[in-house]
Amino acid sequence: MNDAINERMAGLAAHGYLADQNLAAALYLAESLEKPLLLEGPAGVGKTELAKAWARWRGCLMIRLQCYEGLDESKALYEWNYQKQLLYIQIEALAERGWETGRQQIFDQEFLLKRPLLTALTSPEPVVLLIDEIDKSDQEFESFLLEALSDWQVTIPELGTIKAVTRPHVVLTSNSTRELGDALRRRCLHFHIDYPDFERELAIVELNAPEVDHKFASQLVEFIQNIRKQPLKKPPSVTESIDWVQSMNMLGGELSVEAARFTLTALLKYTKDRDLVADKLAYLIKP
Repeated sequence: MNDAINERMAGLAAHGYLADQNLAAALYLAESLEKPLLLEGPAGVGKTELAKAWARWRGCLMIRLQCYEGLDESKALYEWNYQKQLLYIQIEALAERGWETGRQQIFDQEFLLKRPLLTALTSPEPVVLLIDEIDKSDQEFESFLLEALSDWQVTIPELGTIKAVTRPHVVLTSNSTRELGDALRRRCLHFHIDYPDFERELAIVELNAPEVDHKFASQLVEFIQNIRKQPLKKPPSVTESIDWVQSMNMLGGELSVEAARFTLTALLKYTKDRDLVADKLAYLIKP
């Protein structure tokens, strides 16, 4: 078991993602049990990046389904190519083969436009299917996913049931903007990713910004950790931490009140948050 977990930690690290043992174990179980992995946590803590690193490590294609309010079956699963169907019917009419012949042929996979979900299920090679920010979709769409995630198949009325050629590796992410249904949770393994502690965030920053001096990076990460304790509307994500560290390094590599004030736009994305932190810079940055 430890070998399998260490293998995943090393594999992900080699492709730019630092996972701890618990997350690597969840990934191992998702692969072994052929279950979707539901990742919850604040925005920007690495949920989407895990799917990308998983695909890179496995050497397979990543297919992304970005969720949003109003997402429906036609955008996630398939659409019929109506223009191509109409052209075919016109050709059949000119050839005097009649409507019945054309009608039987136009509902064929040749006229099907595959969207991310159907593309993943019909791929002959394993893929990583990322269903990103599932909490932004409607409950109706969440219910629609149940057949695909439990039986690895989908039903198209004109064609019948289409089963997965190869089961994809599935990652669902949620920022918890709404509560997900129990039926979806039952079909997934669950893991919560939170903001990293000091040591892990420092390791992540140094992996993505190797040009920054270790001592300076440590000072900046400590500052970021303190910032997250403030009553902010949106605490800085790990991605924003990396951007800020690189920005500070460009301004001379010194943690000062002036440099921090100039670069807060890279770290905090709301004016009220920047104003709050700017007023406390003298306290947060100790000589």
